Amino acid sequence: MARDPGLEELLRDELGDRPGLSEKSMFGGRAFLLNGNLLCGARSDGMLVRLGKGNDGWALALPGVNQMLMGERVMHGWVRANAEVYGDDALRRRLLDAALAYVESLPTK
Repeated sequence: MARDPGLEELLRDELGDRPGLSEKSMFGGRAFLLNGNLLCGARSDGMLVRLGKGNDGWALALPGVNQMLMGERVMHGWVRANAEVYGDDALRRRLLDAALAYVESLPTK
């Protein structure tokens, strides 16, 4: 998978300079971590968002949001949003707010 510098920049702008936020290359794209826990990611095939197991039903009901797959393995609690979704400021914010709420509840790594 190729990286998407435009989406990476969009996520950087949206997430700001909050304490504990870091980035690293993962999954063929750029991953954003909060306190050492994966939060979201940017790849050429979309924005990856960690909502937590059982917290992703509302997001999967949105057009343009699909279950994240790693090969053929379903990654429960993770979704992939296409460009129409992450290009919509309100939808992107809603997804990221939900991801932040979940990941902030996790212990620091």
